[in-house]
Amino acid sequence: MSMEFIEALQEIAKEKGISQEVLLDAIEAALISSYKRNFNTAQNVRVEINRHNGVIKVYARKTVVEDVLDSRLEISLDSAREVNPHYQVDDVAEIEVTPRDFGRIAAQTAKQVVMQRIREAERGLIYNAFIDKEEDIVTGLVQRQDTRNLFVDLGKVEAVLPLTELMPTDKFKHLDRVKAFITKVENTTKGPQIILSRTHPGLLKRLFELEVPEIYDGVVEIRSVAREAGFRSKIAVHSRNSEVDPVGSCVGPKGMRVQTIVNELKGEKIDIVRWSDNIEEYVANALSPSKVLEVIVFEQEKMARVIVPDYQLSLAIGIKGQNARLAAKLTGWKIDIKSETQAEQEFGRPKTSQEVMHQDSVSID
Repeated sequence: MSMEFIEALQEIAKEKGISQEVLLDAIEAALISSYKRNFNTAQNVRVEINRHNGVIKVYARKTVVEDVLDSRLEISLDSAREVNPHYQVDDVAEIEVTPRDFGRIAAQTAKQVVMQRIREAERGLIYNAFIDKEEDIVTGLVQRQDTRNLFVDLGKVEAVLPLTELMPTDKFKHLDRVKAFITKVENTTKGPQIILSRTHPGLLKRLFELEVPEIYDGVVEIRSVAREAGFRSKIAVHSRNSEVDPVGSCVGPKGMRVQTIVNELKGEKIDIVRWSDNIEEYVANALSPSKVLEVIVFEQEKMARVIVPDYQLSLAIGIKGQNARLAAKLTGWKIDIKSETQAEQEFGRPKTSQEVMHQDSVSID
């Protein structure tokens, strides 16, 4: 070791953001193991690296005793005082035992320790950088695919996008750019693991935050999101400023803002509805684009019976019940949809909650 070694450590510490003292302490600890292994000794030793010139010395640590029983661990008082006249019985004496060729072993050990610490530090920096991005959007390049996952290069780390988290309309190939939502960041023994999703409702929410300045500024709030990825989504928005239209803000001039998001989601249809603390109004809005004649709320069952014009029944329910299902997810209420004719024929009056629970109708959770 030499002064060049100390200077090199200083550069590494500065570049990688690792404490030089931490590196030196780790090297000293590793050198103790190397000394014992290479010189087949069980004695207690201390390794010291001079912080100024890089010189390494090995000291055997022995207890000062009157009668030596184990020369590997003990030293007589007379012998100890030859090293330092101030030693007393029960003191721990240090005697330099640096081997002549220890420099070569030290250099190899130091290299291994430094490389390991650099890898650990880089992993730590990557983990700290991405743990703050959990539940946020990232953009990366598709690198490869196996039977279960798509691997996405995020620059300093490769993230995992499970194939189950891809939308049905997603078709990616090597080096395609992909935008995804970080669902989980874990610090594993192999380094940080970042899990992505393209189906998570959070992706839709973050895309709106990126595209709509009013949401980013906090003027417009996203109160709820319901999503069937790749097919259709509903998003409920509310404005803190009565002069700002929350739906219009999200749609954007000539629909440009929402169209940008639709394009990113490969044509996924998006219904933007106005949130309301009035549940009748909120449920009616959630069933957009269908028209609603009446909403009857049953608080105890947290169910809303909705009456729509006859010609709007199929639109309100949606293909395979999708519109009603998304409206129920968005509002958190069960929704029972009846056409105007059905309502008149079946009860012709507001039904009790008990009757509603037993009727044969379209009820979506």
